[in-house]
Amino acid sequence: MTRGTTINSGVYCRTLKKLKRAIQNKSRGLLSSGVVLLHDNARPHTALRTGEVLLKFKWDVFQHPSYSPDLTPSDFHLFTAMKKWLGGQHFADDEEL
Repeated sequence: MTRGTTINSGVYCRTLKKLKRAIQNKSRGLLSSGVVLLHDNARPHTALRTGEVLLKFKWDVFQHPSYSPDLTPSDFHLFTAMKKWLGGQHFADDEEL
């Protein structure tokens, strides 16, 4: 994805399709056992086009409640661990990152 790209439903759907292909390539049986996607209520996530793609994939989708004061689990678990892992590292450009 090019730096500065606006994430709209088209971009998000293409990303989901790439994710599906990556899962298929790395974990052959994983898609047959089901995929659960957790995302928030950003417009690209709730767009009709996105819903159609996810329905076609037969993925379960958990929505984060609107206006919830709670952190999403990804903010709390994933990004905290990633921040610690990346802490103090320097990257020359986006590709290196």
